[in-house]
Amino acid sequence: MDDILNTWAARDSGNAPLRIFLVEDSEDVRDLIVESLTEISGIKLVGYAETEMEALRHLQQNSYDVLILDIQLKQGNGMSLLQSLARSNTRRQSEVKVVFSNHVSPTYRRVGQQCGVQHFFDKSSELPLLCDLLETLARRKMGVGGGYTPSNAPPDPAQAGGL
Repeated sequence: MDDILNTWAARDSGNAPLRIFLVEDSEDVRDLIVESLTEISGIKLVGYAETEMEALRHLQQNSYDVLILDIQLKQGNGMSLLQSLARSNTRRQSEVKVVFSNHVSPTYRRVGQQCGVQHFFDKSSELPLLCDLLETLARRKMGVGGGYTPSNAPPDPAQAGGL
């Protein structure tokens, strides 16, 4: 994965890419997400963490545009991380928070919304929807507007992937 990160750094050095931080403890899932993200222009993975504490330390000291996180982690959990970030008051309103998890119950969605999660995707089936959202956000950040059709627009929050 380090090779992919180095390639991204070189490719995106002239633009202002969409900065993504990933909190995922499964190496296989993390690699799948990273591999999928390499197909999207204008995105830069600025880091990742496997545990709640590791993520909290990084996120309190660095900025990002999109936080993608799993709920169940090796140590801690994503919801507790979001609550800690909210209490620290160090985050900007413009940051997009996305849960990508196997735990997609209405209870988790409700708690996620209370913690500022704008999008909630099922890890087992909604990776393409996550990628569509990230592509749209990257294009917006780069100032590329228009040209979208409903088939490649980000999911409506009331529909799949949203809250």
